Amino acid sequence: MNSSNWNETDNSVFERFDNRETLVLSSGRITVKGQKFTNGTIEVDVFANSIRSFAGITFRRQNDNMEEVYMRMHKSSQVDALQYTPIFNNESNWQLFREYQARVSFKKIGWNTLRVEVNNECAEVYLNDEKVMSIDNLRTNQNTGEVGLFALFSNRFSNFKITQKDTVEVHKACSNNPTKANVITQWEITKAKPYKEKEDLNFDDFLKEKYTTVATERSGLLPISKYIRKTFSGNFEENEEDYTIVYTTIDTDQKETRTFSFDYSDKIIVYLNGEVIFKGNNAFRAKGIQYMGHININTNKLYLPLEKGLNKIHCVVIDKANGWGIIGKLE
Repeated sequence: MNSSNWNETDNSVFERFDNRETLVLSSGRITVKGQKFTNGTIEVDVFANSIRSFAGITFRRQNDNMEEVYMRMHKSSQVDALQYTPIFNNESNWQLFREYQARVSFKKIGWNTLRVEVNNECAEVYLNDEKVMSIDNLRTNQNTGEVGLFALFSNRFSNFKITQKDTVEVHKACSNNPTKANVITQWEITKAKPYKEKEDLNFDDFLKEKYTTVATERSGLLPISKYIRKTFSGNFEENEEDYTIVYTTIDTDQKETRTFSFDYSDKIIVYLNGEVIFKGNNAFRAKGIQYMGHININTNKLYLPLEKGLNKIHCVVIDKANGWGIIGKLE
């Protein structure tokens, strides 16, 4: 924990504390000089802190994409005290990955040790030598990159260690679950644009947009930030809202009604054949101080009156922070 080993930032201070060499990171990320990490173990001690703050490890970082595991120091003993998220284009996505959260209890005095053991596309997370999470699919698809630390609202780190491992075994927790029937696995998507709530959107403009075809995860989840960069990002709740238009088509040989089951983050406006049929808000804390805004494919259901021939579902998906996404299926 020596400043000469790190790519220092304005938010980092190296100092001796508790008879140790330590780093105080007030906010943001810092990386180790000249180190690329693929597989092995990353470990760090974090000093106990009950004030609202976040402290964690980043790895396989390439530009603004990376894997991140962090402790929410003020959430000790709560269901989301520890989280994993991929960072896409400088944006966190924890709302999209509810399965990667863990209830853990932090020491109130002294040091907490966070350890991540990485094996190819899988990882295991330990807190104070107890396994607390298995990650069966690291989402960035990057097999190597920079390694370092993350903090929000200031935390103190010590004893940072990297143990590289050349040969690894395929972890038993790694999964290759098939996509379920009826799940939408492909969307057409536009670039990001600033969203102004008081300005009316013109559907005719949607038809003039340039769209790119993108694929979802096996679950049907489309992590939008993976494919497009926001106009304003990386500042969590201080972000301005951006939107993108995603659409899919349904071709039927007769008039019929089909069920569209879906969820989204943060907000959405759904059009069927050019007409608005749904508006919703699923943002973090939109429905109360403890509302997380996680997404589940069965949360919302619309009964779509389809015409014979080609039908189009356009979704304006609006996001500020914590995960920009959509998931859906047609039944």
